[in-house]
Amino acid sequence: MGLEDITSRIRSVEEKAGRAPGSVSLIAVSKVQPDERVRAVLQQGHRLFGENKVQEAQGKWPAFREEFDGVKVHLIGPLQTNKTRAAFGLFDAIHSVDRPKLAKTIARIAQEEGRCPDLFIQVNTGEEDQKAGVLPADADAFIADCREMDLPVRGLMCIPPVDEEPSLHFALLAKIAHRNGLEGLSMGMSSDFETAIALGATHVRVGSAIFGERVPQG
Repeated sequence: MGLEDITSRIRSVEEKAGRAPGSVSLIAVSKVQPDERVRAVLQQGHRLFGENKVQEAQGKWPAFREEFDGVKVHLIGPLQTNKTRAAFGLFDAIHSVDRPKLAKTIARIAQEEGRCPDLFIQVNTGEEDQKAGVLPADADAFIADCREMDLPVRGLMCIPPVDEEPSLHFALLAKIAHRNGLEGLSMGMSSDFETAIALGATHVRVGSAIFGERVPQG
């Protein structure tokens, strides 16, 4: 496993699915990975990374951005409303817009700053109580509300339940995106990204298969 292997597998599935080469963006999930592992992937030329927490990104990415040109970082974990302004300064995209209060906070800060990261709306396709995201039945209305606030909604994101067939959830997310005219589909992780690409993913989030197993935090 490693960056080269994952990239090769992505290109292979793109070809099999009749997708244009390079139509899928690989987000290297660098959360809780040691700096030396992240630097090694940067040195291989990769420039798109995913983080789960604002605080961890603050301690990692400003220095890496100075060292390496063209770095982009996406927030793929939950965002607390009180961390929204900090997120604007750190992330090129936020994949976890999951509730009206957060959308309103993003809209207010975007107005004040005159800019906004790209946004993906998180859909709780498995309707799991413990998981964030709007319910599938509420997705159309929430997308419309975000658009009314002039938010740059680029697509949808989901994390399927661990004990269910992911393809069903990827297909549902693609269906919701299609009927709302959204092209971005952030779906698929280390274990199922090939299935996600075959079903239309534009962004896949792969961590351990690139960096190795996460290092436990003390």
